[in-house]
Amino acid sequence: MAYYLGIDGGGTKTYALLTDERGNVLGKGVSGNGNHQIDRSLAAQSIREAAEGALSEAGLTKSQLSHAYFGLAGADREADYRILHPLIQDIGFTRNYTINCDTMIGLRAGTNRPYGVALICGTGTNAAGRNPAGMHVQVGGFDYMYGDFGGGGSLNIEVFRSVIRAWDGREQPTKLTPLLLGFLGYDSVGDMFDDFQDHGKHVPVHAAKLLFEAAAEDDAVALEILSRQGIELGKSAVAVIRRLGMQNDTFDVVLAGSLLTRGDRGWIRGQIEQAVAGTAPNATIVTLSTEPVVGAVWSAMEADGIPVSREAYEQMRTFRDFEHIPLAAR
Repeated sequence: MAYYLGIDGGGTKTYALLTDERGNVLGKGVSGNGNHQIDRSLAAQSIREAAEGALSEAGLTKSQLSHAYFGLAGADREADYRILHPLIQDIGFTRNYTINCDTMIGLRAGTNRPYGVALICGTGTNAAGRNPAGMHVQVGGFDYMYGDFGGGGSLNIEVFRSVIRAWDGREQPTKLTPLLLGFLGYDSVGDMFDDFQDHGKHVPVHAAKLLFEAAAEDDAVALEILSRQGIELGKSAVAVIRRLGMQNDTFDVVLAGSLLTRGDRGWIRGQIEQAVAGTAPNATIVTLSTEPVVGAVWSAMEADGIPVSREAYEQMRTFRDFEHIPLAAR
């Protein structure tokens, strides 16, 4: 019997899923931050705890695994891998393991093909892809200074500054104003402005969700910001497609991250669809609904030279909430 461990290490949570080659879930584990760029020691601890939790529940040891696949936030450059390989090896994974960016396990979880393109728009943004020959490309994922735009960690600022600009006359009135004041608990924009200035406050990342509420009421300012987010993600997708030479291929572009999977009603997606259609007409835009850690397990199977069986695919693609993924009967 072959056993596969998938790890999804994000900036908030780390998830581990252990299955056999048929996709039967034998063990699960969960812990905290798995991004070494945020906290290296905490990431090592979280990855260890999640992995050992899944192994313990399955009654297996690391040496019994056929392959372990680590999809980790922050696995972006060669400099990151020089940190991550010793980190994973210190945990006890010294052979038969793979490390890749978490974008790629999101891609794998969202398509029945081992190749395609993934766009993430959550706290930040990222774009990556793999072509049928196995070539991998990543575009962005490093913040505004390095070419990115958007994600909750930037759109929250767009909300705040749009309200300030409307208040001082540089922008048209916007429904974001009452929404933001209610969200932050202020009676007026002047009070909010002074409090943020005087105390060096930061805009909560979740303020970005107000864009969707305002857009639903046809607010022009919110619609413009969301449209720009879609345009920028579309540019990233096109860059990945062109660099991989996939313009004539048939593949999926998988949309992942909370701003694409929860709040958007097409304001962002529509711009992505338009950009992709103009470059790769055979591509299909799909929204990720399967837990990304499932993509790590499927990638572990493929790294071991085992194609994902129809049985495993059909069974695991329905796993949409990690907490409720069922263990196989024993």
